[in-house]
Amino acid sequence: MGGYITLRSMVITDDIKAGVIWAGVVGSYTDLLTRWRRGPAPTPNLAATPSPGRLWRSGLVELYGTPDENPEFWNSISANSYLADLSGPIQLHHGTADESVPLVLSTILEEQMIAAGQPVELYVYDGADHNLSQSFGSAMQRTIQFFNDHVKGS
Repeated sequence: MGGYITLRSMVITDDIKAGVIWAGVVGSYTDLLTRWRRGPAPTPNLAATPSPGRLWRSGLVELYGTPDENPEFWNSISANSYLADLSGPIQLHHGTADESVPLVLSTILEEQMIAAGQPVELYVYDGADHNLSQSFGSAMQRTIQFFNDHVKGS
């Protein structure tokens, strides 16, 4: 959940100059509830009986309703709702063969950041898995350059 923590941290503090997120769980709660599940699995179904490790979905929906029923609550706890408050630019890396976190979470975040007027770079690696092992060298070079430009250079 490093990407999730990076994004949340960058909207609540100005201390972080730049962030790099590799294959991050960076969706809004609507996206997390409907598009993401750890590991290769079908799209989550809010109506299905949850497994013990998936109780957070059903528990939160039971307490607060779905994002469609209670968007004010869900938006209030989502870092994606506060992208205008980001403390710096973000670079995203994601593989097309990631079975742990869908690529769409990174592409949606890129779109949301552009709409919020925030600097963002997205690199998509064809055939790369969640660990970007097939593209590690390229991803690492881009990451180091990004930090050199936005942290060391400032």
